[in-house]
This record gives sequence, structure tokens and C-alpha cells, in this order.
Amino acid sequence: MHVGSKMVAAEHRWKHKHLLAVEELSADDIRYVLDTADSFKEVSTRSVKKVPALRGQVMVNLFFEDSTRTRTSFALAAQRLSADIIDFSEKTSSTKKGETLSDTARNIEAMGVDIVVIRHSAAGAAHLLARSIKCSVINAGDGAHEHPTQGLLDLYTIRERFGKVEGLKVAIVGDIVNSRVARSNLWGLKKLGAEVILVGPPTLLPRSFEQLGARVVHNLDEVIGEVDVINMLRVQFERIKSSQFPSVREFTRLFGLTWDRFQRCKKDVFVMHPGPMNRGIEISSDIADGPQSGILTQVTNGLAVRMAVLYLVTQE
Repeated sequence: MHVGSKMVAAEHRWKHKHLLAVEELSADDIRYVLDTADSFKEVSTRSVKKVPALRGQVMVNLFFEDSTRTRTSFALAAQRLSADIIDFSEKTSSTKKGETLSDTARNIEAMGVDIVVIRHSAAGAAHLLARSIKCSVINAGDGAHEHPTQGLLDLYTIRERFGKVEGLKVAIVGDIVNSRVARSNLWGLKKLGAEVILVGPPTLLPRSFEQLGARVVHNLDEVIGEVDVINMLRVQFERIKSSQFPSVREFTRLFGLTWDRFQRCKKDVFVMHPGPMNRGIEISSDIADGPQSGILTQVTNGLAVRMAVLYLVTQE
């Protein structure tokens, strides 16, 4: 299969009309997405940053939650594939008048849309949509369930940095229980053979995550020196006042990637963050902007991964 100017191995066939969760993908599916993203990455380096792969296709960004990175990344990915884009604003839509999510999507589909990218505060919203409409659905984050393209771009970035995922030790640190990013990363990393260590306070990290194959740790200092990758999650300020959350200062002291704590990491540790960052709370600015940070690389790679996903779901 030719994509861009490179060839993607054809041994594995993509069979998914939708991308709803990393949990639903096989290890071969994941590798196929990452390999396809490889072939798209060079498009962004061209003087004319476009390929005709999705010419004539229409994508709608159906976002019911605020987003900057993901929404813009999908829009730019669609543009680079020559698709047409509709941006849906929940604030001015008929959902404010009581229209259901399914009816909104059916009305949009009736306008000739081929791909719906949805972000919603309710877990399972993307699956509901996929059952309600005939076009392809891509989950851009549903409640505390999954954020599959973030998980895939994180896997891509780790593989690019180390040349592999298998055998690495990856710590995901912070508010695990409310994080869709943590879940997508956990599924993807486990499927590709990494060891996943989840780190956070007991109120934000129940032992039940061990049933998903992760090692659960409530003391970051216990594992800081043994991991190859540290993925720091955003402190979600909307939860700080709840009984789940310690004070900001206490959280930073116990679970923040401070400069002092960073000195005890492996010399080649790779630091990641899905963004947006709360500098000085979950991560020090010196580390976020330092040579071992892959945070901006994640953003760059997100574009290639989303181009790959948009392309693949339309090929099924």
C-alpha cells in the first residue's frame, strides 16, 4: 500500500470502520497505524503540505468539550489529506434546545459527512454514535473512558525515541482514575509488550487497575529510578476541590516531576505529557522544556497519527 511517498507493509489488513478505543485494537492493528503514520509524517515537511488521499471526503469535528490540541490536530490532519472540514460548535447547536446526540449526528450525516470525530463528556458517547450512524466515527475522548489517538501518538513517540516499545518500563503519573489518556496508554503499551506502572494517590488510583495488567504504586520515589519513560498527566483543577484530591502543594511534593526528583531518574529517561501542562505543579518548566522532553514531539507526531487514522477508517 502506498501512502505519501513511502510504502506500508500490506501483510496486515485494517478492518475497522471506526476508531473507538485502543482496547479494541490488536497489537498488529496498532503497529499498522504507527507504520502508516510513519509514511504520512514526511508530508508535513514538504513545501506543499498536502496529499489527495481523502479528496472529496467530508470530516466533521463534533466537540462537546473544549479542546485546542486535539481539535486543531484533526482539522489540520484532514486538510493535509485534502478532505473538507466542518467545525461543529455545541454552544450554538440544537443540542441546546434538547436535541439528542444521535439526532444531531444523523442530521449532520444527512448533509453528506463521511467521518465524525467526536469528543464528549459521557463515557460511551462514541460507541453510541457508531451504532446510530453509517459513517466512520473516531473517538477524540469520551469522559474518563478512552482517548485513542492520544494513546496511539504516545506509542508512536515512544517507539520513535527508543526504536521499540517492548520491554520498556513506562510510568504514568497523576490522576489515573479520571484519565482517558491513562487508559488508552495502558491498553496500547501492554499490547506492545511494555511494563506499565501507574502512580498516584490512593484516592485517584484504586488497586482495581491491577486487574488491567498494570503495576499500581502510590509512591513516585519508589519507582522514579527504574523507568524508561515518565508520562505526567495534567492535574485536573475541576477535581481539586473534591475529596479525591489533596492540596496542590501536597500533590506537587508527592507526585510532581520536580527538578530534585528528576535527578534520581535514569540518565536517558524520556519525559512526556499529553498537555495542556500546569507548569510547576505536575512538572517543572526546566524539565518540560529540557532535552529529555518529548512533549512538543508528541504534538508533531499527533498530526501524523491522526492523518493515518483518518485515512485508515475510510479504507475499510
